[in-house]
Amino acid sequence: MRPVLVVGDLATDVVVVLDGEPVPGSDRPATIRSRGGGAAANVAVHLARLGVPVQLAACIGEDAAGAGLAVELTAAGVRPALRTVPGTASGTIVSLVEPDGQRSMLADRGANLALRPDDVPALPPGGHLHISGYTLLHDRPRAAGLAALAAAAAAGATVSVDPASTGPLSRYGIDRWLADTAAATLLLPNAEEARLLTGCADVTDAARTLASRYPAVAVSLGPDGALWAAGTALVHRPAHPATVVDTTGAGDAFTAGLLSVWLGAPDGDPAAALDAGLALAAQVVARAGAR
Repeated sequence: MRPVLVVGDLATDVVVVLDGEPVPGSDRPATIRSRGGGAAANVAVHLARLGVPVQLAACIGEDAAGAGLAVELTAAGVRPALRTVPGTASGTIVSLVEPDGQRSMLADRGANLALRPDDVPALPPGGHLHISGYTLLHDRPRAAGLAALAAAAAAGATVSVDPASTGPLSRYGIDRWLADTAAATLLLPNAEEARLLTGCADVTDAARTLASRYPAVAVSLGPDGALWAAGTALVHRPAHPATVVDTTGAGDAFTAGLLSVWLGAPDGDPAAALDAGLALAAQVVARAGAR
């Protein structure tokens, strides 16, 4: 299996699974757990569990949380390339999960914003680069993301990019982000990100439009499955059955499952890659937490 270098964010997820109706000014029951998170780290952990050799380039704070996150990565089989940023807290994400499984996030990116080009190790020969879009959506870590993309392009490596989130993407600028990621081999947006990046209301049209810019596009559609677009080809696969508890990290799981198959055969059957991503996403949404 080809080695993967993942560049991006590592954080503690505080997952709050809410129970019952809101009670303004009073208590609302909830189950609260702290777990390892961060979009890039989630992808790396899933890839390692699937037997893919993977290294994560990221930053942690000078705190107990960062030390714990590093230990957790190593235990999962990820090779960490982490820099500790003095005087800075590690990233923390609070994920508020409603009873229907949908979630909203409160993000303190902490040390993730300190990522520098020299934090990113050289891509292994024959390796693949995966970048979390969050790395490009803030001016501080953006240079690291651009340097990684440039190095991968110079090496002739394949590159996958996840746009990350519609809110930061809108604020950053669509044209700017599309220019930043022009060298990507595979784009991995969800339906709303695909619509935002293209201005197309129909997600199929959005996928086709993105496939005119990138060699391949895989669009996750939540309960409607996923789409693959490459050239004139368009493949749809239905979602795998799941009882949804928490959608946090579903997209990261989809990315890792798809990559685990696609990296072995980039010119192979896209339906098999989509199914692998959808199968792992179905496992993740059935429990609280991104991993």
